[in-house]
Amino acid sequence: QVQLVESGGGLVQAGGSLRLSCAASGRTYSRYAVGWFRQAPGKEREFVAAINWSGRSTYYTDSVKGRFTISRVNSKNTVSLQMNSLKPEDTAVYYCAADYALGIVVGQDEYNYWGQGTQVTVSS
Repeated sequence: QVQLVESGGGLVQAGGSLRLSCAASGRTYSRYAVGWFRQAPGKEREFVAAINWSGRSTYYTDSVKGRFTISRVNSKNTVSLQMNSLKPEDTAVYYCAADYALGIVVGQDEYNYWGQGTQVTVSS
């Protein structure tokens, strides 16, 4: 069992930056793939970024490539999402998810552990 807690959301102007963190407790987090997802009002939850257990492999949805960076520090049981050049369309509740896997996991249905979400609001 893994418990996940997101933090770092908030209100920022377009062009600004935020850094989200996903802190884990419970079983050995270092063997878990982690993903970030987001859900905007009235829309379905969508994939944002993912990282494999070692941190050597990452994957991003096209709309955030070059602006967002996912990283992890296994010794601190933390995965971060650095978000730069934010746009109003990035406004959403951001969730981190984790599950045991050696590779990158993109599909929401493949994750069994989810955080409660953190709100990110980007004003124009």
